[in-house]
Amino acid sequence: MLYVDEVNLLPDTLVDLLLDVAASGTNIVERDGISHSHPARFSLIGTMNPDEGELRPQLLDRFGLCLEQAGSISIDERIAIVQQREAFDRDPAGTLQNYEHAQAALAERIAKAQRLLKEITTDSWVYRTIANRCEAAGVEGLRADVTWHRAAQAHAAWRGVGGVEQQDIDTVEPWVLAHRRTQPPEQSPLSSPTNQTPSQGEGGSSAANNAPSGGTSSQRGEQGQWGAMPPTAQASISQPALKLPDSDEFAQRGKRAHTAASAGKGGALGQGRSQVTTSRLDGFATIIANRGQWPWQQLKMRKARAGQATAHLVLLDTSGSTLGQRLLGQAKGLVESLVTQAYAAREQVAVLGFGNGGVVPILSRRRAPKNARGTLDSAKGGGGTPLREAIIEAKRLIRQWQRREPGLKVRTYLITDGRTRETVDDLAPLEECLLIDTEQAKVKRGQGARIAQQLGARYWPASFGKPSLAHTVSAHQPGNFS
Repeated sequence: MLYVDEVNLLPDTLVDLLLDVAASGTNIVERDGISHSHPARFSLIGTMNPDEGELRPQLLDRFGLCLEQAGSISIDERIAIVQQREAFDRDPAGTLQNYEHAQAALAERIAKAQRLLKEITTDSWVYRTIANRCEAAGVEGLRADVTWHRAAQAHAAWRGVGGVEQQDIDTVEPWVLAHRRTQPPEQSPLSSPTNQTPSQGEGGSSAANNAPSGGTSSQRGEQGQWGAMPPTAQASISQPALKLPDSDEFAQRGKRAHTAASAGKGGALGQGRSQVTTSRLDGFATIIANRGQWPWQQLKMRKARAGQATAHLVLLDTSGSTLGQRLLGQAKGLVESLVTQAYAAREQVAVLGFGNGGVVPILSRRRAPKNARGTLDSAKGGGGTPLREAIIEAKRLIRQWQRREPGLKVRTYLITDGRTRETVDDLAPLEECLLIDTEQAKVKRGQGARIAQQLGARYWPASFGKPSLAHTVSAHQPGNFS
């Protein structure tokens, strides 16, 4: 048995190693002059807190069953736990003896179920029922089907019956689908949540649940209800709604924009900046290189990891001016697209909302989740536009992250309609920043372009309901702000 605490926080290198060993049954050790291999067959048990980051899909699907632990327990349960702990501290042997009969009965029941398991029968309707439910849940691959059959058979053996029944299928369903489901239980794979209005579908949407009574959903959205405007699928914008620029393109354009904004203030970005290198001594390599000589003639440093960690910081304008014309819902669709692409790249993401007179975290920094729609939908909009406060907070977070993780690359996305009287020309430019202008007025004020120039950021106008965003931005050359 291999138990891993906080398995979702394992580095990718260890996850790859686990997958390789699980598939091959052999663990190979190559390090510091050691070359060794040995058989390794194990059952993996892991615990995790989903709020701290999701598990890699390749490893997540390898877990057959998933049990969700409730976040809180009742008062009576708390009291019982404390009393049992006190009883054990006073008399460990006596406490164990009190549970000896129950433990023996449980062990005997498990042994009986193990003997009965080979005799369990499975009718044809069971296979079809499981297959239909897996399809409705939108699971990927066939591991769910196989695990569901085995778990249902084990549950039938546990109950002491001769074949799988409906209650066995129903009992193990949440354990099999908890970490594999991609479709809500109320929806079929063919239904689209973005096409439903608050009055459609079972349970409706958060707009119907959170908005005050009276008026249509669009009217309630105008009144400042964030829940009335869920992230949209952006049918008028090519999918994906916003493609993340690659590293070279982002750095090149960010550098030119920064240089243009800071002309005459000390030269171009990057001059005098050395590359990030590791300062850790590789003792083994140093000894080999010096061949026993003392003092050492040369030092060997540990090689830096290939590639560079990337974190995406999204600043989302949630002020009252974005509540009209469904701009906030469309902007949330852009954020959702960014998170989805960061998830595919296994990169980290953080989302800050600025509105209601303050800056609030919508999604704390973590490995990008597979689905951020619920998190985005839970935030609130309205009030003024504290742009300066958002920029200052972003700079503080970037400094903090890079101080802890030297070499971390942070890309900032400022999504706003530019409707603010604040100026940021006295603030230092943001490195690798992209301003996405969501202003859709017929007569544009052009504030987004001005803010982008002040921050030394790239400028992308989001043309919702017009030609695709990808076509729109392709006409803007590096460093252009109009």
